[in-house]
Amino acid sequence: MSGDVDPAGFGAGRVGFLTVLYDEGCPICRTAHRWLASRAQLVPLHFVPAGSAEARGRFPGLDHAATLRDLTVIADNGLVYVSDGAWLACLWALADYRGMAERLSTPSLLPAARRFIAAAAAVRQSTRADDYGDQCDDRCR
Repeated sequence: MSGDVDPAGFGAGRVGFLTVLYDEGCPICRTAHRWLASRAQLVPLHFVPAGSAEARGRFPGLDHAATLRDLTVIADNGLVYVSDGAWLACLWALADYRGMAERLSTPSLLPAARRFIAAAAAVRQSTRADDYGDQCDDRCR
């Protein structure tokens, strides 16, 4: 990947900024937000709470319940990245991690990256209360 293509490498053109929809009710998501925001960015990251009125207004075509389950990143050119693609897009935007994102997105390392991201999601799932159910709209407690 170079600076002239999108994070997933589909050649959609230069990305000016990425909007990161994150679950502000999740301690892991809040920590990731703070960490990402504190790093030097080659592509600016804008953070918006998933499921919020702002997210719904800016991205009316998204499934906002799904954005509370999986990290979602929207490029300014309209491309949407979810789950492992979203995490790799975030890393790709960072000055010190772009090379890592490029390596992790290769066919030989992508399966390991997906397992790592799935493990992080499992930890997130384990932070939820026992009474977690449909009525809580998939927000961490």
